[in-house]
Amino acid sequence: MTLDEFKSLWEKRRDEYTRLRAQVDAATLIDHLLADLATVIIDAGASLLTLTQAAHVCGYSADHLGRLVRTGQLTNHGRRHAPRVRLGDLPRRIQRQPAVPGGAPTTYDPVADAWALRSRQRTGHGDGIG
Repeated sequence: MTLDEFKSLWEKRRDEYTRLRAQVDAATLIDHLLADLATVIIDAGASLLTLTQAAHVCGYSADHLGRLVRTGQLTNHGRRHAPRVRLGDLPRRIQRQPAVPGGAPTTYDPVADAWALRSRQRTGHGDGIG
């Protein structure tokens, strides 16, 4: 079941319950909704992607994913020269912040750098230029 089918199904149920002025057991209704949602999630994880599409999703390059397919770490659900991988099988790349000693800012500030260079030049502690 796709996400659009899921939405359409539950909109139809809502309209039918409204038309019939139905009184329903909320817990049972939510159980049915969650079961349908689980189906959507499983089906989404089963989607087959090209290596380029998969690279955009997971953060690894298509070449790296190709190596994982060749080594058997990722199952090829396509053909030999046209591999496809399951969305649910993709590794996820974690973006890590670089460790900065002393709690210094993690982004480069060109204005602060220019001021620091200028102050070194004025005090004579620069590299002799200026």
